[in-house]
Amino acid sequence: MSIDIPGYKAGTWTIDPAHSEVGFSIRHLMISKVKGVFENFDATFVTAENPLESTVSAKAHVASINTKNPDRDAHLRTGDFFLAEEFPTIDFVSTGVRHEGGEFLVDGDLTIKGVTKPVTFEFDFGGFGQDPYGNYKAGATAKTKVNREDFGLTYNAALETGGMLLGDDVVITLELQAVLNQA
Repeated sequence: MSIDIPGYKAGTWTIDPAHSEVGFSIRHLMISKVKGVFENFDATFVTAENPLESTVSAKAHVASINTKNPDRDAHLRTGDFFLAEEFPTIDFVSTGVRHEGGEFLVDGDLTIKGVTKPVTFEFDFGGFGQDPYGNYKAGATAKTKVNREDFGLTYNAALETGGMLLGDDVVITLELQAVLNQA
């Protein structure tokens, strides 16, 4: 089955970090969410003639975590969470692309803290277009939800008022813009 996507081009695309973001959110104190980003990341997309045969590989550098709180960021880099010194990157490698119910789903293996689990990102294509400098670009938003404990991120603390300091579910949101490599 082939899908027709207006403006779609086959080729190798690299992430444009100035126009992209790797973000996450987690419930905190059972009442709100804390959000953060990884400021240093990279991704390569290889779009096939048939979009469903496309691939992606990506990596985020744990040391670049930013939750707008330097003390929290330093704690997140320790063994309580990511153990950044031993596991410096979070990696994703796609294993397949599906089109179901009008939605694009990208399946793949996510590796955090040395633990690899299958995940599915919901992809929402923003479209394709030429920038003012002649570069052909693609835009998309991708989102998935993972249980942090599945990846060995088990640190938590009980609250006096009941419940736990941190929720288990982490929503990963990728705002992506990639540029087609010109041959």
